[in-house]
Formats: sequence, C-alpha cells, structure tokens
Amino acid sequence: MKALVTGAAGFIGSHVADHCLNLGMKVVATDDLSGGFLENIPQKAVWEKGDLKDSDFVKNLWLKHGPFDYVYHLGAYAAEGLSHFIRAYNYSTNLVASMHLINEAVKSKACRSFVFTSSIAVYGKGQLPMSEDMVPQPEDPYGISKYAVELDLKAAHEMFGLNFVIFRPHNVYGERQNIADKYRNVIGIFMNQVLQDQPMTVFGDGLQTRAFSHVDDVAPVIAKSPLVPAAENQVFNIGADIPYTVLKLASEVTKAFGKSINLKHLSPRNEVVHAFSDHSKVVKVFGLGPSITLEDGIRRMAEWVKSKGPSVPVQFKNIEIRENLPGGWEC
Repeated sequence: MKALVTGAAGFIGSHVADHCLNLGMKVVATDDLSGGFLENIPQKAVWEKGDLKDSDFVKNLWLKHGPFDYVYHLGAYAAEGLSHFIRAYNYSTNLVASMHLINEAVKSKACRSFVFTSSIAVYGKGQLPMSEDMVPQPEDPYGISKYAVELDLKAAHEMFGLNFVIFRPHNVYGERQNIADKYRNVIGIFMNQVLQDQPMTVFGDGLQTRAFSHVDDVAPVIAKSPLVPAAENQVFNIGADIPYTVLKLASEVTKAFGKSINLKHLSPRNEVVHAFSDHSKVVKVFGLGPSITLEDGIRRMAEWVKSKGPSVPVQFKNIEIRENLPGGWEC
C-alpha cells in the first residue's frame, strides 16, 4: 500500500505518517515547512518538500512517486481566528491547494480513498453538541474553506467515484505541536509563555469551552480509516468528549509545570464561545475506548515541551486586513 501524507512535517500529519508506516504502508511525506519541522518527518518516509498551491508540484508527486492507494490530506494553515484577516492566504492554502490534490487523485484512477481532515469549525455556533447530521454553518473563512473541500469531495465521489473519509477533529494538542505559532493552539501558546515566565494571555473572561483532544486519540484513527469498510464515504467528528473552560486549561498547564497561575486578560475576540461535539458515530465505527484525560495529556505534552525549551513566537508576515485585529496579534 502506498500513501501520500500532506502536512507530514507538521503536528497531526507527522503522527498520521508514523501510524501509516506502522500499518505497513509505504509513505511519501510532503510539506512546505511553513509551520512544520524536518525533525517531525518519519525517517522511513520518502520526503518531498513543496507547496501544494503549486499545481505542477502536485502533478509531479504523482509522476515521481504515484500512483497512491491512499491520500491523507492534512496540509493546511489551521488558524481559525486569524483566517478573517488572511482571507486570500486562507483560501489558496486550505481550498485551492486541496483542489490540486483531488484533481490528481481523480485522474490517477488508482486512489482507493482520499482521507481529509476538516474541522468542527464547519458547524459555526449554537449547534451543541455538534453532530454529523447537522447542516454546517461556518462563520469564518477557515471553516468555510474546510466545508468547501468536504462538498467538493462528495461531488468528486458522485462524478468520478473517488471514495473519501472526512474527519472533523477539534482542539488537538500534544507532542510535536508548534508552540511558536501565537495565532492558534492555545495549549502550545500557554506552555511557551509559562516556560518564559510570562503571563498566559486569555481573550475575554476565559469561560469559553473546548473539548481539548490529545493527538494519540486522533491520529491512529485517521491512519487506519481507509482500511475500515464502514468508514467509506463518511464524515466523523473525532476528539475528546469533555469540554473545559480556558481558565481550567490554564490551571492544568501551570500545574504540569509546577508554577503558579498568572493570567493576562485581553479584549474578547470574535469566536465561537462554546464548541464540543458528539462522537457516537466514530466510536461505533472504529470501536474506540475512553479518550486520554486532559490532565494526562497536558502532562505528556508538558514533558515534551520542557525537553525542547521555549520558542520565539513567529509573526505572520502577510496580514491582509488589519481592522479589528485582536490584541497581541499586531506586527
């Protein structure tokens, strides 16, 4: 079995690549290294650096390494809040690049399944718990781009018979996460701040709730999904069940580092206040057990972060709209 894994130098993508190799697949790993790291790429994978927005690069992946039995598309810039201010970058990176991959998967006629990581951002607000039978109503460009790819995969299946599996993970954290990105991944942001004895920055009152999901509850399921017949052409929410406030999260992070809690509240930003989803479908199809607890997951990630040390936050260089940009995100 031969698999193409995009975003393989990134966080979830590198873990999925590991699990694909463990399943006996030959893995071609690709990434543009805009947010990933060479050290994340599995040594047994075949490495190709390139930008999926470049259609010629994508075509050459198939010419040089194809055909692929499975395509795992995890390459994206998953900064939901920032997507309002980088609309063109968001759509070219998360939508147009996806279309190049789908085109080649269709044309090859050999792809057994196209596995796509979407997001619960497609649901929008006010639909709790979020379940797969709800009609998505995304409210930000990131969620819109993800839902557009979902719809395109369904259209490609109807027109060309391309099979797919779609996952909607949420608030995934764990080892290998990029803690230098100050626009996304609140757990990584908090840990990086704690390492440098800085206050943890909280937008608003911190009573927003999320069900934070450790990567080991997500990546193995994504990797084996095309081998599970009942998953074919289905959409799955995946992640932890229990929502926690950002304030509770901050408390768990400081406890893992043996520090006292130190918060800096910023003005609220435009975001969904409460987000958690129903996972009965993925549990039934994949036979999943209990998920990793927040305390245990935070502890495991904290040990990894301590071994790596702090990172200097990276400034996004191409902000397209500056009006209403949240505090702390200015150049």
